[in-house]
Amino acid sequence: MRADLESWGAHEWSNATSGSVYHALKSTAQAGLLREHETTPSTAGGPPRIEYELTDKGEQSYFALLREALSARDPRMDLLAAAVGFIEDLPRAEAVALLRRRAAAMAEWEASITAHLPPGTDLATWGPVGDVIGLWLHTARSRAEWTRNLLARLEAGAYRMAGES
Repeated sequence: MRADLESWGAHEWSNATSGSVYHALKSTAQAGLLREHETTPSTAGGPPRIEYELTDKGEQSYFALLREALSARDPRMDLLAAAVGFIEDLPRAEAVALLRRRAAAMAEWEASITAHLPPGTDLATWGPVGDVIGLWLHTARSRAEWTRNLLARLEAGAYRMAGES
C-alpha cells in the first residue's frame, strides 16, 4: 500500500501516512463502510494480507462524498483532488451536472464579492483589505476557470466514465 500511495503522490494532496491508512481502513470497516477479507498469509512473516470491499453503506457514503466534493464551491483541496481522481466512477452526464453546479457557485461567489464594491473601485488603494478582496476574487475566478476547463474536457469526451465502454 505504501508504494501505491507514494506513486500517486498522496503525500502531496492528503494527510495519509502509511500507518494512518491502515488505521483508517480498520476504523472504516468497524463503521460498516468496508468489508474485510483475509486473503493470503504474509511471505515476510507479518500479518495476513487483508483486502477490503465497499459495503452498500460504504458505497452510498463514497458517492455522497464524491458528489459533494465535485459540486461544492469550496471543498478542501485534498477532497477535490481525490474527487477528480475518481470522477470516472460517475456517469458523464452526472459529472457534468455536478461541475456545472460548482461553476455556478463560483460565479455566485464572485458576484457576491463584487456586489459590495463601489463602481470603479481600485482595490490597490484599499490597503490590506483590498488585497484580501483581491485574493477572494482571484480564487473565485481561477477556480471557476479550472472548473470550466474540466467541464469542456468532459463534454468533449475526455475520460471513460461509468457506463461507457
